[in-house]
Order: sequence, then C-alpha cells, then structure tokens
Amino acid sequence: QVQVVESGGGLVQPGGSLRLSCAASGSIFRVYAMGWYRQAPGKQRELVATITRGGRRNYADSVKGRFTISRDNAENTVYLQMNSLKPEDTAVYYCNADVRSDPSSSSIDYWGQGTQVTVSS
Repeated sequence: QVQVVESGGGLVQPGGSLRLSCAASGSIFRVYAMGWYRQAPGKQRELVATITRGGRRNYADSVKGRFTISRDNAENTVYLQMNSLKPEDTAVYYCNADVRSDPSSSSIDYWGQGTQVTVSS
C-alpha cells in the first residue's frame, strides 16, 4: 500500500510565502511524475504544477514566476515553494504521485489528503 502525505499549509498574508512538502511512502518500486493541484470553494480541482523524474516542470499560468516545484527522487518527496501569495491562491492543495509498486504492475495515481492554504490579511 502507498501513502501520500502533504504538510506545510497554513495562514499567510498577501505577499507572503509558504513551502509545501509531500512524501510518498509504502510499497514503492518507482515514483514517476509528481504534482500539486488545488481546489478553491465552489471551483473544480485544477493543476498547479507538475514535475517529472528528470526535472521537467509544468506550471499553471496563474502561478508562473511565483511558485517553484522541486523534488528529491531519493526520498520520493516533492515540494512547492509559493512566493508572492495572493488571496486567489486560497485553496486546499493536494499532492499527486504516479507510483509503480513493483516491476510487474502498472503505475497508479495516488492522492494526499490535502492541506489548507489561506491567504488573507
């Protein structure tokens, strides 16, 4: 079984920063792409940023230049550094990991429980 756990959310003022972390653990052969998604009240879940094992990054237009995604393959951990935060960034942030548990099985997407990020003065 695979577990995906996020941490680092909280309350921050506009213009402030937060750093989110997410670690995948359990029965893991290899973790492929990892990413961050968010869901604000009354809205659908949307992609924030993704990163491949090789470090290729993709960002939503709304966060380009402000957020940075990174990962540590040895620790199966992904990070999201969020700077210049805006009230519009308020949402529950979810971590996603594409995990292969063993060489004979297909990879499966796993989701974390979510961590609340609130940007308000």
